[in-house]
Amino acid sequence: MEKKTKATCHITGLEHDLDELIPGDDVRESLLEEIRKDHPDFNENSYISTRELFRYRMRQMENIVKQEVGEMTELESQVLDKLRSNTFISDNVEPDIEAEATVGERLADKIAEFGGSWSFIIFFLSIMAVWMGLNVVVYKEKGFDPYPFILLNLALSCLAALQAPVIMMSQNRQNDKDRARSEHDYQVNLAAELQVRLLHDKIDHMMLNQHKQIVEIQQLQLEMLQELVEKVEKGKPKT
Repeated sequence: MEKKTKATCHITGLEHDLDELIPGDDVRESLLEEIRKDHPDFNENSYISTRELFRYRMRQMENIVKQEVGEMTELESQVLDKLRSNTFISDNVEPDIEAEATVGERLADKIAEFGGSWSFIIFFLSIMAVWMGLNVVVYKEKGFDPYPFILLNLALSCLAALQAPVIMMSQNRQNDKDRARSEHDYQVNLAAELQVRLLHDKIDHMMLNQHKQIVEIQQLQLEMLQELVEKVEKGKPKT
């Protein structure tokens, strides 16, 4: 008798090699319920292609997300889209953030970085010392800004007034970076949780099938043992 090498997918009605098909008996119960929503007559003797099975798995993941977080946002939709296309979710978002930065934002970062360093403090104290020394020591209170250094106070006030919004601009940009990283981390964690859940279901299903196979093997062994006992009993000479 020729061994069967092809079968028909119950979902699409197309014929495939057996290597590309999964029997209904090997589909875990939760996924089987999802398939029967569209095809109530799907049973353990039916076949489903690996592509269609993947599509139902993605639908099941979408249902899990909706149950956990309610209405899906753009972040959850992006996670599912990347899982469907089998692309990496975990990547470095820093280059994308830097690529979108404007010239003004980058300049604000540089100014804020310099303004919060010891280099700025030393440079600024040096300028003040030179300024005061010229007016007090060199020009003997007859320089361009004698004591109480009104011009210096004006320059310091203008510097503080300009420096504060620049630092706030840089801080807002840093907050945007942190938010982008947080959203990306959430997507990675969500994808990992969904895949772990599906992996647990697969392992549970495999263990259940292995248990069934072990029971069947034990039953076969008992039947063979019973047949051997009967043969031995029949072969004994009657007394």
